[in-house]
Amino acid sequence: MNKSLRPARWGLGALALVLLPFSSPPTHAADHADSPATTEDAPADLTDVYAWHDGSTLVVGFGFAGLAEAGMPAVYDSGVLYTVHIDNDGDNLSDHDIYVRFGQDARGEWGVQVENLPGIADPVIGPVETTIDAGLGLRVFAGLRDDPFFFDLDGFRETLMTGMLSFDNTRDTFAARNITAVVLEASIDALAGGADSVAVWVSTGRM
Repeated sequence: MNKSLRPARWGLGALALVLLPFSSPPTHAADHADSPATTEDAPADLTDVYAWHDGSTLVVGFGFAGLAEAGMPAVYDSGVLYTVHIDNDGDNLSDHDIYVRFGQDARGEWGVQVENLPGIADPVIGPVETTIDAGLGLRVFAGLRDDPFFFDLDGFRETLMTGMLSFDNTRDTFAARNITAVVLEASIDALAGGADSVAVWVSTGRM
């Protein structure tokens, strides 16, 4: 794809997953406090990256446009390119890039397009807020979701002030807050190249 991009906004941290022959617990990176220049561009402002595998499938989920009030709609922007980077040889360089973008049809309805999904030759295209069958048992979803990140901000502040752990697992600062999310399923065989571990990260850039 030959398109000029502004400097990309990067998700915080890379996720390293060991591809053992059984289900692995989710691994995630969080990013909820950015500079004003980043937070003012909600469609390009990443929140969290999650990744896990189950059998022959790697699942990657990421969110953006975070801390939206409940009842607010999802955020889509055709000018933002989302790229899921996968490193399968440990050199911290991407060996496989999955491209996600949004667009509208003649009726103004939003859809999502995923290119270069490991295991799938053609682009995966479908409406938002719907689980899309990508073929070969793989799926794609894009739409509004409750922010899954849990954090007790009051407990964090109390801990800093008093020096004593003051976290309360019934207080969630992110409760009743929404994100726009993308969830992808990919073939491990197609992306791992025989490796027993991969690293995953996500970036955004304006086209």
